[in-house]
This record gives sequence, C-alpha cells and structure tokens, in this order.
Amino acid sequence: MSQTPRTTSRLAPHELWRGVHATAQSDAVGGALLLGATVVALLLANTPAADIYTAVRDFTVGPHALHLDLTIGEWAADGLLAIFFFVVGLELKEEFVAGKLRDPRQAALPIAAAFGGVAVPALVFAGIAISSDSEGALRGWAIPTATDIAFAVAVLAVVGRYLPPALRVFLLTLAIVDDLIAITIIAVVYTQGLQLQWLLLALVPLAAFAVLVQRGVITWWVLAPLGVLTWALVHASGIHATVAGVLLGFTVPVVATERARVQSSTDEDGTPIYDGLTAYLADQWGVFTTLVAVPVFAFFSAGVTVGGLEGFRTAMQDPITLGIIAGLFLGKPIGITATAFLLSRLPAFQLDDSLRWPDIIGMGFVAGVGFTVSLLVGELAYGGASVAEEHVKIGVLLGSLVSALAGGGVLAMRSRAAKAAGAQPA
Repeated sequence: MSQTPRTTSRLAPHELWRGVHATAQSDAVGGALLLGATVVALLLANTPAADIYTAVRDFTVGPHALHLDLTIGEWAADGLLAIFFFVVGLELKEEFVAGKLRDPRQAALPIAAAFGGVAVPALVFAGIAISSDSEGALRGWAIPTATDIAFAVAVLAVVGRYLPPALRVFLLTLAIVDDLIAITIIAVVYTQGLQLQWLLLALVPLAAFAVLVQRGVITWWVLAPLGVLTWALVHASGIHATVAGVLLGFTVPVVATERARVQSSTDEDGTPIYDGLTAYLADQWGVFTTLVAVPVFAFFSAGVTVGGLEGFRTAMQDPITLGIIAGLFLGKPIGITATAFLLSRLPAFQLDDSLRWPDIIGMGFVAGVGFTVSLLVGELAYGGASVAEEHVKIGVLLGSLVSALAGGGVLAMRSRAAKAAGAQPA
C-alpha cells in the first residue's frame, strides 16, 4: 500500500506579517492588549514584585547633554506616545481632507458633541476641586476631558455588533475631535518654560520631512532621523514631545498624486489601487502603536500602588480622584448627550435616522473611558507630586471602568433588541 507523502506547510514571512497586520487592526485586539497591560501593571505594583516594577519604570537612560536622560516610564510617555500621536495626526488629516470631517453638515453634530463632552467634565472636575479648597487640585481640570479611542471603540466592537454603523462613525468622529482638543490643551496649558530657540530649530527637520513626504519619499531610514530630530527639539523646547508626532502627521499628503502615492492593494481585476501617504503610513504605523506603543505606555503608567483598603479609602476622599471619576462617568455622557439633543432641534444639526437616543446615551458613557490621554494629562498636571499622581491613576482607572461597564451595558441591551428585530451584524 502506497502512502501519500506527508507535506508540511509553512507560512511565508509576508503571509505571517499579513496575519499579524490584520489581527492588529481589530478594535477588540487593541482594547484587549490595553486591558492586559493595565491588569499586569496593577498586579505587579501591588505584589512583592513592586520594587522591581518601580526600579525598571524609574531607571534613567539617555544622553544628559541632549536633555534626554529620561526614565523608562518617561520614554514610554514622551517617546512611544509620540508615535501614537503621529498616527493620530495622520488620521486627523485624513478625516479632515477626505473623510468624515470633510462635510461640515455631516460632522457638525458629533463635533459639537465632542466639545460638550470636553466642557462638562472639565466643569464637573473644577466644581469639585474648587468646593474642596484643595491647593493645586484645579490644575488637573483637563484629565477627565479625554476619550481613549482604542478602548472606546473596542467596547463598541464587543457589545454592539447589531447596532447601526452610524453609531461607530459618530463615536470615531467624536473621539477624533476629542483628541484634537486634547492635543491643543497639552500644547497650550501644560507647557512650562518654553525655550523658543529649540522650537524654531525643530521647524528645520519638520520642513525637510514635509518636503520629502510631499514628493512621495517613504524610505524609513530617510524619514525616521528627521522625525526623531524634530521630536528631540520639540522635547527640548518645553512643549510636550507628543505634539511633534501630530505635527509630523499633519505634513503628510492625503490625496494620491503622481509624486506622493503608494500602491495599497489591487482590485478584482488586479489593477493597482493607490492611496495618499496618510492612509499608507497610518496603516503601517498603526500596527506598532496597537501592539507596542500604547500597551507599553499603559504598562508603565497604570501601575498604581493602592496601599490596601486604607490607601483606597484615602484616594476616594481626595477631590482629584472624585473629580476625575465624576467627570468621566457623569460629565462625559451628560455633555455629549445634552449637546447632541439640544443642537439636534436646530435645522443645521441632524442625527442620523438609524440612531436612537439610547444609542447616544450608551455611547456617551463609553466615551467616558479616558485612560491613555487622561493618564498622560495627569502626569503633566501633577508631575512631581507622587500622591496626586497615584490618585490620578486610581481615578482614571475607576472612572474608565464604570463608564465602560455602564456604556457597555446600555449598548448591549440595544444590540440585543436590534438583533431580535432582525438587524444584521455590522
């Protein structure tokens, strides 16, 4: 009896990369990695391994002469998040030039809701801080204004499969504008000791980067040194280095031209499909931010030592903690829903016909998942005050958790109702 030869199939490197790339683009995967990094950090910070975790996070590395002698935690916040904000800058430009924010009439309501979702949490935090008469607490007013795109979209992806696609568009538009506001707040409010000469010098490599990408250059060993130099000079200027990432992203062209276009895929006939560089670079670097940059930042930022029941009780009596929780859990949904409801009464603002107000309320709670940018703003607001920073982390984690649970619960009920009514999964 002859036997069929056994063959072993192996994935080619490009096939493996394609699989990793497709996995990294999943909203649920990004949220799961963030959650996993946060849980591991919390466990390490509250076990006998806390000293090791702290030693690694606070280990300093980098050249002092260039003002880059930063701790590992600072490298994650200033360096890795700059790459994250580079991708955010690419996505923002893509949306403003060719995406959901191109048509003001379509984007008007979620844009307005985003501003409401920033203003009300800030007012809630400020009210609690002022009424407590706690010295310095008010400086963190911007902490609960941020929405974490990765976490928020991941919650929606998990519980809202049968909800209208327009809800995801609403959430993405709102979160994109929210990020733009957060970037502006970081650049304007949390910049200390501006060194104008370094900022002016940063314009040189930034301009060179812009010229090259406008000409369609995508060679990493040409662009990367210019990007790093821009980042270093912006860092030296006193402006938070993540702003450099956004500026670099804004220089990349959106519309595919003869000079600046890349083949992204082929259609059914095998004809090449070309995109502008924003879509290409966001697609490439988005994998790194999902798999590495944001989870590593979360790992080094979320490791708060609670200090047992007494430490938790002390944190819950701090107006900083209470202001953050109230701002995220109450301020966000109230600001978003109230703004959308009031403006939808006007002819210029229209809610998509497929959406219902319970959808918007649930999404408003989900937008209260602040996490990444909230933690960053907390570090900028109370840098050097260790107790305040620990309480910021507790407030952000608890506020984001209860917001995710409340929003996820509302949207899950809406999704089940839509499924029962015969809706198709998104």
